[in-house]
Amino acid sequence: MSGVNKNIVILISGSGSNMAAIAETALKRRWQARFGARVVAVISNKAAAQGLAWAREQGIAAVALDHTAYDSREAFDAALMAEIDRFEPALVVLAGFMRILTPGFVQHYEGCLVNIHPSLLPAFTGLKTHQRAIEMGCRLAGATVHRVTSELDHGEILDQAVVPVLPGDTAEMLAARVLTQEHVIYPRAIERLLAA
Repeated sequence: MSGVNKNIVILISGSGSNMAAIAETALKRRWQARFGARVVAVISNKAAAQGLAWAREQGIAAVALDHTAYDSREAFDAALMAEIDRFEPALVVLAGFMRILTPGFVQHYEGCLVNIHPSLLPAFTGLKTHQRAIEMGCRLAGATVHRVTSELDHGEILDQAVVPVLPGDTAEMLAARVLTQEHVIYPRAIERLLAA
């Protein structure tokens, strides 16, 4: 990844725990000094997203862009792109951003758009991944960091973590264990991209 400033914009819809893990790792591992990289903005499609308040407390620009105020997915994505582009990002990081993105949006950020998915891709794309893994009798579950392409949850795999499915697991129990691993692999994958 070339360029002097490697601005990172993170998109969230809720608590932003992965966003916080990335921002904290950026400081702890001195991404700005080492790579010229820092988290410059957090954008949410929900004004009440808890992660926005956390970002503001850290001095990170926090922007709410309510998707219900737009009459089409394309109109919202166009407004979102305009907002993101103000920060001149080298990476756009999806961290619990619960919106299906339009092909135009994905194409606009091709090569610099990454996501984390709570399964061992290519297994269990889409939603309810933990429940589906339990119902299928999987002994292993996990999370995958991947590049975003126009095909849902199908981009190049950048990192994965494996978590055992334990007897008696509920989807919530499994999700909590997977999330702790997400907080490890997402910052790690981003650091590798910055160092490349």
